[in-house]
Amino acid sequence: MKKFLLSSMMVMVGVIAFAQEKAAEISFQTTTHEFGTILEGTQATVDFEFVNKGDAPLVLSNVSASCGCTIPTWPKEPIMPGQSGKITAVYNSTGRVGSFTKSITVTSNAKNGTLILTIKGVVEAKKTAPVSPVQNQPKP
Repeated sequence: MKKFLLSSMMVMVGVIAFAQEKAAEISFQTTTHEFGTILEGTQATVDFEFVNKGDAPLVLSNVSASCGCTIPTWPKEPIMPGQSGKITAVYNSTGRVGSFTKSITVTSNAKNGTLILTIKGVVEAKKTAPVSPVQNQPKP
């Protein structure tokens, strides 16, 4: 009887040790994008592609940018295990000359938690044609 109880307990411990809860796992191809130099007034767009490497549906509950100049869009429906999706970020460079680094926070039910995506670049001012001063014209 003692051997039976001991064996049963060993089996139970083994089952509990190897039992894992099903969970989603988000894996991005890259988490940083460098736009390089873009002209002021340009809307620069990037797609961050990802795969659900877990064994449960992945739900992106929120994706938010660090400022209003960057607008993210993301899939609202669950991403099944093994399936892929993308988060699109659009950076509006109007009135923002100089270098920039913006973050996009991805909140989901993935076991690897909240992730940060980053976009970087330099906005170059538009070149305008020089304005010549108005000269007084002599009257005829």
